Amino acid sequence: MLTHPIFLASDRFQQVLLQQFGVKGKAGEGWPSWDGAERKQAVLSVAFRYLDTYRELLQEEGERSNSFPKELYLCAVQELSQFPELVEDVLKLQRWTEILQCPSSEEDKEIRKKQVRPLFRHFRRIDACLQPREAFRGSDEIFCRVYTPDHSYVTIRSRLSCRVGEILALVREKLQYSEDQPTQPGNLLLVAVTSAGEKAAFRPSDEAVFTTLGVNTHLFACEPSELESLLPLPEEIHWSPGDSKLHDMSAEEVATQLVVFDWELFSCVHEVEFVCYVFHGEQARWRPLNLELVLQRCSEVQHWVATEILQCQSLPKRVQLLRKFIKIAALCKQQQDLLSFLAVVLGLDNPAVSRLRLTWEGLPGKFRKQFQQFESIADPSRNHKSYRDLMGSLRPPLIPFTPLLLKDLTFLHESCKSFHGELVNFEKMHKVAEMVRSIRRYRSSQLALDAEPSPSHLQTKAYVRQLQVIDNQNLLFEMSCKLEPKDM
Repeated sequence: MLTHPIFLASDRFQQVLLQQFGVKGKAGEGWPSWDGAERKQAVLSVAFRYLDTYRELLQEEGERSNSFPKELYLCAVQELSQFPELVEDVLKLQRWTEILQCPSSEEDKEIRKKQVRPLFRHFRRIDACLQPREAFRGSDEIFCRVYTPDHSYVTIRSRLSCRVGEILALVREKLQYSEDQPTQPGNLLLVAVTSAGEKAAFRPSDEAVFTTLGVNTHLFACEPSELESLLPLPEEIHWSPGDSKLHDMSAEEVATQLVVFDWELFSCVHEVEFVCYVFHGEQARWRPLNLELVLQRCSEVQHWVATEILQCQSLPKRVQLLRKFIKIAALCKQQQDLLSFLAVVLGLDNPAVSRLRLTWEGLPGKFRKQFQQFESIADPSRNHKSYRDLMGSLRPPLIPFTPLLLKDLTFLHESCKSFHGELVNFEKMHKVAEMVRSIRRYRSSQLALDAEPSPSHLQTKAYVRQLQVIDNQNLLFEMSCKLEPKDM
C-alpha cells in the first residue's frame, strides 16, 4: 500500500478499486474464482488499508479525496440487499466519509487557517519557535520574506504549496504600494540565492518551493535583466568574531533540546513522503514538505558546529567548544538521536575545522579517542557498516540519519526497474515498503526524556531552534585560515 504511487497513480488506483467492486465496467473482471461477496469484501479491505495509510494526506485534500469513499459507500449501500454480509463494511465506509469530510473539526481547521506560521528559519519569531512542531501541510499559510535586488524586502502571506506564479503575483501587489519602489514592477522572476552567490530561477509552475531552500538561501524577485546582478544578503557574506553563547550552556541541556526538536521534526514526516521524495520528485501528488525540513535541519546542525568553532578567536575557548561538541555528540548518541549525532560529527569533520591543528592538539586524549570512535561510525566504507551495526543494536524510539535512508531508497530505485514489460516488479515494491516501514518501527514508542528542565531551558530551547550558521564553505575556510594560518 505504501508503494502503489510508484506504479499506479492514486486517482487511477481509486478507479480500479471502484471497477473491481462492480461500480464501473464489467463486475468481477479479473477475479473469476471469487463469488460476489468475497470479491467485494476483498476490495473493501484494500480500500480500508489505503484510507488508513493515507488518512492525513487525504484529509488535507478535502472534497477531492472524499469523493472516493463517498462513491464507494453509495454503491455498497445498493449492494446490501443482495449481500447483507457487507453491513459492517458499509458502516465502516460511512465513518470514513465522515472522517475525511471532518465536520466535527471545522472549527479546528478554521483555527489552523488563521495561524500563519513562520517557516523554520526564513522568518524568525521567538514565540513561534518555542511551540511544539506540527506537520506542515500544503494548505498551511506561512509568512516569508522575498527580497529585491537592492536587498529591501516584502513579507508575503502564502500557502505553502502555492505556485511560483502566485508568489510573484503577491510580491508584485506589495511592490505596487511600496514607497521604495519608484517604478511599477515588470515581468518578475523568482530566484533562490545562496550565501555563496549561486542562483536558481524557478519556473512559474513550480510548487512548494519554500521547503526546498537551503539553510541560508533566500528568495529574490527580480526582472530578467537583473538576474546576474543579484548578490547574497550582506549578513550572509560578512562575519564578526565573538564568544559563543554555548559557553554559558550545559552540554546536557543543549543535547536534550537537539533531541526533542529532532523528534518533533521526524514525527511530522509521513511515511509516504520518503516514497514521493525518491520516486516522484516534483511530480508527486503529495510534496515531501516535512522531510525536506528534516534534511535542512541536518545541514543546519553541521554548519552550526563549524560556525561556532570558527567564530571563536581564543584558542583555549575553541578547545573548550571542541570538547563540548564531542560531549553533545555522545549525549545525542546515548539518547538514540543519530541525526544530530552524525550531523555534529560531520560538522567537526568539516575541512575548515579539521585543519585547526593547534585546536585539536589542545584536546585531551580521552576526547580525541572518543571522537575517533565517532568518526568510525560515520565512516561510509563497506556500505556504512559501522552505522548499520549500531542501528541494529538499538530499540525504538530512535531517530535515524535520514540522508542515508534516502540514499538506500535511491540506490534501490535506480538499480531495479519498477516494471518488467507491463508487469509490476513487486519484489522491488516489497523492498521499498520494508525500508519505509522501518520508519514506523523507529517511532513505535514515544520519546521520553528524564532530564529536569533548568531555569534557563527556554533560552537554550530558543537557541537550538534558531541556530545562526554560516553555510558558505569558502567563507568558513577563510575564517579557519585567519585563526590558524597555513604556515603555523
